[in-house]
Amino acid sequence: MTPEPASPSSGDGAAVLEGTLPRLNGQPDDLSGYRGKVVLVVNTATECGFTPQLDGLEKLYEEKRDEGLVVLGFPADDVAHQEPRSGDEIAEFCRVNYGVSFPMFEKSNVKEEPLNPVFEKLNASLGAPTWNFNKYLLDRQGRPVKHFDVSVEPDDPELTAAIDEQLRD
Repeated sequence: MTPEPASPSSGDGAAVLEGTLPRLNGQPDDLSGYRGKVVLVVNTATECGFTPQLDGLEKLYEEKRDEGLVVLGFPADDVAHQEPRSGDEIAEFCRVNYGVSFPMFEKSNVKEEPLNPVFEKLNASLGAPTWNFNKYLLDRQGRPVKHFDVSVEPDDPELTAAIDEQLRD
């Protein structure tokens, strides 16, 4: 199945980074700790044809984290059931195959109930993911800025320009 393209769109200004969610290692992570950073939220799946984007996401994170970018990965199985692994297996797969060091959260739903609270807010303001590896850009206050479809690679000039614009603000 080929995902339908989604065009970037502006958000409604509601803060997304609220509350605490567990990371893949089970440790709680207070999302308000990411305020002050430009955040790229991505729904991931290890059995998706777009999984190699993890490599580009890691490179993007490494290149721009000192400027204030953080990538947050949210594994999900409710988009085409392409995430069969457990949290420990996801963490190992991402580390071994793609060197992922950016924060990854426990597997949750990004389209179906019960929705991950981050995606509940993102879906309401920018639209639900059309497939795995949708990218949601948040400003330094944790507000949604743009939604990029799976077809937008991590090194796509449109995405990197939008990130750079937020990093300048």
